[in-house]
Amino acid sequence: MKKLIILILLFFGTFFLPSCGGWDPQSSREIPTIGPERAKKNIEEGRGVSLRNFGKGSVGTNYEFSTSNPMWRAAFDVIDFMPLTTVDYSGGLIITDWYADSKSPNEALKFTIRFLSSELRADSVKIIIHRKICREMSGCIVKKISSKLEQEIRTAIIQKAAILDEGKNKKVKKKEKKKKGFLGFGKNKDKATE
Repeated sequence: MKKLIILILLFFGTFFLPSCGGWDPQSSREIPTIGPERAKKNIEEGRGVSLRNFGKGSVGTNYEFSTSNPMWRAAFDVIDFMPLTTVDYSGGLIITDWYADSKSPNEALKFTIRFLSSELRADSVKIIIHRKICREMSGCIVKKISSKLEQEIRTAIIQKAAILDEGKNKKVKKKEKKKKGFLGFGKNKDKATE
């Protein structure tokens, strides 16, 4: 019985293992034996992460974090009262769920916010609003609408992003001042001026 199981495993193994992408052995002369050299080679081939080239569009893996993008953070601050359906930072897309207030329970709005650029400009954000109107007898009708609300949301996102970006720039300037010392003298002298 054990021999039969082993034969079946060998039989299926010979057919399924090659389909996994073949084995490509490399010569030990091509693979660096020292750790830092091996890591450098992996990063050059795009198989690793380098902190030196972090976020600069390097050859290796590139990560961007949504917390560092003021437009993205501002959008969440502006629509924080609405439930979210889809949030995709890499695609630059936020889709809310249907939102209805107590004044008009038969009508609901849904926002789609697309980020076309991370720059602080009005054309960097596209707002699409859908309205759903439900009637008892005829069901619900969904339509894309154009209204002043699109422009109001876009303006609110841009203004909030400008405030967040300004706060970020102030923190960077404070760090630079701390490095220089009191009134620009002290801690951080250039060796060329000494």
